[in-house]
Amino acid sequence: MHETDMTKALIFTVKDWWQSQPERPQISRIHLIVGKFTCVEPVSLQFAFEVQAHNTFLEGVELVVQEKPLIAFCHPCQQEYNPEIGLQYSCPQCHSPMEDIRSGRELKIDRIEYSFDEANKEAYAPNI
Repeated sequence: MHETDMTKALIFTVKDWWQSQPERPQISRIHLIVGKFTCVEPVSLQFAFEVQAHNTFLEGVELVVQEKPLIAFCHPCQQEYNPEIGLQYSCPQCHSPMEDIRSGRELKIDRIEYSFDEANKEAYAPNI
């Protein structure tokens, strides 16, 4: 289950950012972008996050996962297509092998929603 290792890396990344802030913000949500071709299961990722965030500064933080579809581009046909993961990766028109992936390999923190107790203003930390 590589979701567990990915969650550990996510927590370390967010913790480094959080500790670098002059005032420690209260994090409410972490938004991730996860491509289908990464083979990361969003439900497993969220479960691993909840377990690993327990009794930490991230306990109760909502993990929001936005999935990106696998989209490839066929150069001979000059068109995009949606390969079927695990079944058919070649172009459905000319059967050329998948060489140009346009979407589906993403795995990143999109943004973090947080607030400060005294101001109670919501803010965002994009692309950490």
